[in-house]
Amino acid sequence: MTADTPQSRRKLQLDALLLPLPGVSTKKINGLDAYFVSDRMFACISGSGVGLRLPIATATELQFSRDNVVPFQPGGLVSTREWIQIDRADAADYGKDLPLFQAAVDFVRGGPR
Repeated sequence: MTADTPQSRRKLQLDALLLPLPGVSTKKINGLDAYFVSDRMFACISGSGVGLRLPIATATELQFSRDNVVPFQPGGLVSTREWIQIDRADAADYGKDLPLFQAAVDFVRGGPR
């Protein structure tokens, strides 16, 4: 991404936040920038936010307790109940969600293949 767009700023901020975590890598999947641990996706940039895979109970609780969390629907497709999307106007604010990103890494790393 060479243009300075909200998407490119989000990608740069998330790379800086997530790639230092042990075992985290990034690659494109279906045209979306995604983050992986143990070859399993735990986060994905889509639309105006970032999708995150968490245990269903955690994902559900966040959707009811935070106004910036919605169901994750990349490209308008409905995802599973484990996926939520966090929308932040300023990509730098995703640093406030680092504990959730770490929980997603831990969840994906420990889940069944």
